[in-house]
Amino acid sequence: MALDPYIERARSKGVNALVYWLVRAVLQPFFHLYFRVSRIGREHIPAEGGFIIAANHRSFLDPFVIGIMVRRPIYFVAKRELFHRRSIAWVLNCLGAFPINRGLADEDAMSTARAILERGDGVLLFPEGTRVRSGPIGPARRGVGRLALETGVPVVPLAILGTEDVRTGWRIRPRKVRVRAGRPLTFPTVAAPSPPLAAAVTDRIWPCVALQWEWLGGTPPVRRAVVVGAGARGTGIAVALARAGVEVQLGCRTAEQADRLARTRENAVHLPGVQLLDAVTVACCPALDLGAADLVVLAVPSRRLAATVASHGSRITARAGLLVLSRGLVADGGEIVLPTDYVADRTPARAIAALGGPGQDDALEHGAALVVAGHDAGWTRQVTELLGRAGLVVEASADLTGVELAGAAAHAAVLAAETAGAAGPSAAGAAAGRVMAEVGAYAAGRGGRPETFAGLAGAGALVAAVIANRDRPSGAQERAETVELLSVALAAGGARAPVTTGLAAVVEGITSAEDWARELTTPTRRARRAA
Repeated sequence: MALDPYIERARSKGVNALVYWLVRAVLQPFFHLYFRVSRIGREHIPAEGGFIIAANHRSFLDPFVIGIMVRRPIYFVAKRELFHRRSIAWVLNCLGAFPINRGLADEDAMSTARAILERGDGVLLFPEGTRVRSGPIGPARRGVGRLALETGVPVVPLAILGTEDVRTGWRIRPRKVRVRAGRPLTFPTVAAPSPPLAAAVTDRIWPCVALQWEWLGGTPPVRRAVVVGAGARGTGIAVALARAGVEVQLGCRTAEQADRLARTRENAVHLPGVQLLDAVTVACCPALDLGAADLVVLAVPSRRLAATVASHGSRITARAGLLVLSRGLVADGGEIVLPTDYVADRTPARAIAALGGPGQDDALEHGAALVVAGHDAGWTRQVTELLGRAGLVVEASADLTGVELAGAAAHAAVLAAETAGAAGPSAAGAAAGRVMAEVGAYAAGRGGRPETFAGLAGAGALVAAVIANRDRPSGAQERAETVELLSVALAAGGARAPVTTGLAAVVEGITSAEDWARELTTPTRRARRAA
């Protein structure tokens, strides 16, 4: 079978010297002036002989920016889709690119990389396999380890930061770009390395790339987490994070509660559905080391969120990301706000996400279904992957408003179903459904998406809450407070919400549950006319 012509050219002829140096003569000063490129560690890149550069990947510009780190041509793999247009393919090939089939074991591309290295040239690899535009660097695939073992050439760990922000559509914006290379790593030559051996070598290379990334100021991985709130939610998320390999500190409100939880761990007694793992350190809240945390979890009811933020908000650093587990709304003076909005205004955290879905009130055992929502795509992805490593089923969402209001609506709908239950299952179902619909319409007016209410964060959370409440009735006070705050928010937003407003009147003792439920099942004048 004939080789791809672009692969054959990379193997036999290499770059087109005239095209390469002309393009470089244009791009290098442009990058320095427009992107203010900072190149650190150029002395670590070998001046002769074969070598591999292992780098993170943020933008299509990365190969060209990294190329000006090297004083000679460097070859790099590019997705095959870029070679569909002959003119673009010819230019890329002249500059040292050769195609690879992403997601597959492309032996032609790997053998081409080996041939280039064996003749004494350099190859740039992106072990993540695709561009990771935001958040921390992604996991590495084992191909770089395999190639390092098969060829025995040095591997230069390199990180690039800033290129993810340069492109908006077709517009290239001026942004500060920084590149840093570390000392090269060498490994013994192995003719046919096994997959586990290749993976082990990759696991040696990739932390060195991460070291360069963090030195440049890139988002670090979550290594240490502090969970404020030692109830069922707090304990569940603490154990889940520990399962994911994170060092976790769980904060209790009082020293007595901390002592009780510590004794529970020592006696290996199960806390609400989970066993407290040894990796979870229990401490009284004032003793929490919030300054060292990469992740801070606020696992307190919404009614306690203000006090919790007042106590701990000033100790949360700008390097930490927040995950808010408070379900409901928060009274902020004369305004009713979402929990994440309340926290964002009072902490310097770099990013905030909320947890929703049917598993948010459980002990977060394997298989629990959750939704992580946030405006920062990188932080949302980071938390989603972290909880996924703990064995949870996690969806990511950019609809933070919808997810938080869907959780509050599900909370209120459970109370609506309970209150109308005496009038029969039809009234209970109508009450829950109409509360969800009223809050859903209000959320849509604030930019929330209808599919959020129909998905895990809305309908899924409601069904799970109804079943859980049947098995272990709890949280009545929290649900009542949610209904009262929802009623105020809906009225302030001009939403028509007679069922939610009537339920709030029942909670406040203004209306009887029987009268409210009777109105649910009494046909309206319009319905009687239609009949």
